[in-house]
Amino acid sequence: MVETIRDVKNSLLSRREITCTFKGLAGKLKKLEAIDIVSKQYKLDGKVIVPIMLKNDTGRPMISGTFYVYDDEKLAHAHLKPAIFKRLEKAKGGGEKTEGGSKEAAAEKETKGKPEGKKETSTEKKEAKDVEDKKEKPTKKESDAPKEKSK
Repeated sequence: MVETIRDVKNSLLSRREITCTFKGLAGKLKKLEAIDIVSKQYKLDGKVIVPIMLKNDTGRPMISGTFYVYDDEKLAHAHLKPAIFKRLEKAKGGGEKTEGGSKEAAAEKETKGKPEGKKETSTEKKEAKDVEDKKEKPTKKESDAPKEKSK
């Protein structure tokens, strides 16, 4: 299931770089699941494993993955971009967002500016405006239309 392509100890950056393939898991494997599999396969309990890249091979049910293994989380944060850790937090469920922003901000907007009674929605406003426009504009009848001159 897991085949090691490259396993290198990078002493300059104090990390272990593992490149491996996951056979038969294309389209089914998530980052957090890949971390668990690598942790069990290489017995890396208590270490910080960061998935750098998971790549699907075209036409094959195989995923290639690159992982960096650090002994210290502070060192990992110092060497890698913050975006990598933000994506990991999002995958864990810590950074869930709605259309208008985060869930907390959406809840604040609802409770902050909402009056006691029912608030009119934008679709209700449009419907009311359409009704008013129809009342103001009289419909044309055939008798009101200008007559054409015939020669």
